[in-house]
Amino acid sequence: MIEPSAMGSQDDAWRTKGSQPSLPEVHRSLSIPNKGSWLKKFLAFAGPGYLVAVGYMDPGNWATDIAGGAMFGYTLLSVILISNLMAILLQALAGKLGIVTGRDLAQACRDHYSKPVVFTLWVLCELAIAACDLAEVIGSAIALNLLFGIPLIYGVIITVLDVFIVLMLQNKGFRFLERLVIVLIFTIGACFITEIFLAKPDTQALFTGFIPTHHIVSNPAMLYIAIGILGATVMPHNLYLHSSIVQTRKYEQTELGKREAIKYATWDSSLALFFALFINAAILIIAAATFHKAGMTDVAEIEQAYDLLTPLLGTAVGSVLFGVALLASGQNSTLTGTLAGQIVMEGFLNIRLKPWLRRLITRLIAIIPAVIVTAISGESGTAQLLILSQIILSFQLSFAVIPLIQFTSDKKKMGSFANPLWIKLLAWFVATVIIALNVFLLYKTFFG
Repeated sequence: MIEPSAMGSQDDAWRTKGSQPSLPEVHRSLSIPNKGSWLKKFLAFAGPGYLVAVGYMDPGNWATDIAGGAMFGYTLLSVILISNLMAILLQALAGKLGIVTGRDLAQACRDHYSKPVVFTLWVLCELAIAACDLAEVIGSAIALNLLFGIPLIYGVIITVLDVFIVLMLQNKGFRFLERLVIVLIFTIGACFITEIFLAKPDTQALFTGFIPTHHIVSNPAMLYIAIGILGATVMPHNLYLHSSIVQTRKYEQTELGKREAIKYATWDSSLALFFALFINAAILIIAAATFHKAGMTDVAEIEQAYDLLTPLLGTAVGSVLFGVALLASGQNSTLTGTLAGQIVMEGFLNIRLKPWLRRLITRLIAIIPAVIVTAISGESGTAQLLILSQIILSFQLSFAVIPLIQFTSDKKKMGSFANPLWIKLLAWFVATVIIALNVFLLYKTFFG
């Protein structure tokens, strides 16, 4: 194992170990123009941020946003905003780690920690990816059921086909995959813009909702939902994903080239995460403008929301758009989940499996419990599985955030790119808040 002091900030420091670059099939495969306007360079770097943003709007987020809007109106919009700002900071650090060191977060953990620690981190991360995949499976199955009447258990089984769809798309190149994800994100956004127009929310209350209020902390029920929104927003596997896919760009391996890459990669991820902010806020706004306004404060499940939107909006278009957005969200998350699984296994264990085998294993881990629970408990069981998936993600988050901040703050690893004091303090404050709230969420879930 490379000693931390020898880790350095140069790519060749880890090549002596026999490791391959992160995602070697697409590593430094996309050229960056040496000349031209800043916009031309920004567009060349744009893409990875949108793959990351997908994880912040997956089906696992929907239930908490719907419950928050139905129960408390627009109040919890401030929580979505704060969660998003935390995510922007953490994703910027993940991108910087990959650009400066030439490692993804999993590879950096393998270099720094002992083998037992690395194995434990890998197991926890695989559980988180399986939990995220479980949310995608259930979300896609629910969307197929709502839109086409396909029974949930068959919808879950149909999602196995995603394995082959993802493989086919990956063969078309990484830039094609990025463009497809962006198209799906804008499809989700267009659906929710139309939904908001139909719902006619209270504009003044909407903007007021982005201002934090003491009621979020003093009201136990509101605090519980708020923590659930936070836990569903910041996704641990996205930190591993982002630190890898920023390396698909062929930026210059000089200090100036890396600083430029960090700048554009941060712009890319920050802008993309504001799209995720809009999607999550839109779900809560629609729930507040329809369910809360009608006194239906107990709406908390996706199926309930779909069934109630048509009578409340006065048109079936609202429910259909809701279902289309859910299906697009599930499929989008499937694409990025595949990459995250590959990055984590290769990074932590330095083991490469054939892409179809890696994807099939991950999907079966998610499908088997989904099929069993759906067959036994139906819709209520899938709702509980969605909650369980978010709990697992919350638990694993701390084990990704702490190494990320530790590595990017270490001058031996990052050199002149190490976090300045103010970012270091801010990052540790964010980590402390996330850890404390997630521990509280876990305690309330199991003992509250």
